[in-house]
Amino acid sequence: MKLFFSGHQEKYAVEQTLLTLFPQERPVYPDQAPGGDNELELSFSRGKTWCTASALLRREGKTYAKQCRVRTDALPADDPVTATRLTRRTLQRAFYLAAVEHLGTEPPWGMLSGVRPVKLPTRAMEAGATPRQAEAMLRDQYRVTPARRALAMDCAQASLAVKRSLEPQEISLYVGIPFCPTRCAYCSFISSSGSANRLIPAYLEGLFQEIDAAGAACQRAGKTVRSVYIGGGTPTTLSASQLAQLLDRLRSAFALKPGTEFTVEAGRPDTITREKLEAIRNGGGNRISVNPQTMSDQVLEAIGRSHRAEDIRRAYALAREVQVGAINMDLIAGLPADTVEGFQETLNQVIALDPENITVHTLALKRGARLRQEEAPLPTGEEAARMLTFAWQSLRKAGYLPYYLYRQKFMSGAFENVGWCKPGYENVYNICMMEELHTVLSLGAGGVTKTIGEGCVARLANPKYPQEYIQQIQRIVAEKAAWV
Repeated sequence: MKLFFSGHQEKYAVEQTLLTLFPQERPVYPDQAPGGDNELELSFSRGKTWCTASALLRREGKTYAKQCRVRTDALPADDPVTATRLTRRTLQRAFYLAAVEHLGTEPPWGMLSGVRPVKLPTRAMEAGATPRQAEAMLRDQYRVTPARRALAMDCAQASLAVKRSLEPQEISLYVGIPFCPTRCAYCSFISSSGSANRLIPAYLEGLFQEIDAAGAACQRAGKTVRSVYIGGGTPTTLSASQLAQLLDRLRSAFALKPGTEFTVEAGRPDTITREKLEAIRNGGGNRISVNPQTMSDQVLEAIGRSHRAEDIRRAYALAREVQVGAINMDLIAGLPADTVEGFQETLNQVIALDPENITVHTLALKRGARLRQEEAPLPTGEEAARMLTFAWQSLRKAGYLPYYLYRQKFMSGAFENVGWCKPGYENVYNICMMEELHTVLSLGAGGVTKTIGEGCVARLANPKYPQEYIQQIQRIVAEKAAWV
């Protein structure tokens, strides 16, 4: 879509709204004057009493005009952060109203385009708003639909409960294992597979050095670990002995409180063995993921997984037998070769297994994923909506509650990913990480440490790829030694 601005240069905010409303469009900034089709003129003018955002959207031979205003005295010159935020919101609203008049429908999350919609009601309630007032804000200011408002409010309450339980010296710990047996068609995570897994011994050698340096820094600063999350990749690509060494190293380096939440993503059932599960349990792990994504053999083949649904049931039963702790199972709505009926059957089978956590993702076609490059046929946004509606109804009926959610770019239907749990099984790490409640120290390739301060987040990123991480390990170790 061609974009023409006057009186402002808020490219990022407008582009985010464009991506939400017209996901197939990309922004173009032409040199010529406006007057064609498939274009937006968006202006901002400042008057003595009112500032006005005006949108002219031309699509398919028709023009849609909308204006939104904000009081000039609400944009204080001595508070540029507030002034910029309100200017952006006013511009986005004008564009949004013109677009939904053309589309004849509104996105499920209304005007919201960010990753963390739960932050809005959480912050409102922390500032003194009642839950009803916080929900009204989502409705009136951002035009969020009733179903998504309910999700956001449930997750906000879970976030506030976790925040109240956190101690000032506590942090969470993430450890990245960027290796997989094979790469799934939808995946864009930093991970290596196949012959690249030969790097694992050298990678672990470097990771152990980083663990020791970061652990010593945390011990000196009096930091204790509230939650641990070993993710990837697929951490159970490691052997049982490698997993045991990793968990022992973490326990010796960091001050883990009794009852520390300790998650290891077992993930793919083709990497799960009794020996690995026992290593996780004996090393302090008390929560794992056994992630089907789907229980359809046809869909598993379409996304590039070599295992079958029976392997998932076997791995789940083995995890229960070993008594490794709480189990999470991930599902994805909108996978290639899937149908609404197929997704419903998958969910019914997973609920029947009775895991403590079920995370329902919506397929996001990320730039690095093979699915996006191949342009494979996928369920429509309407079909994805039916899958998610069925999930909400079925999970609530089975006693699960939503406790965290986040959104991503290029998601089918502009929906969301939602973590559901049985009462008392909220995953502290997921909430702290997504809602940025406290510092998350990240180790390993691709890890991004987020230090949460007063009103700000400082980031420290490790190299993305295993080979780069190994080559730069001395610099990384020095950074972690001086981190706190």
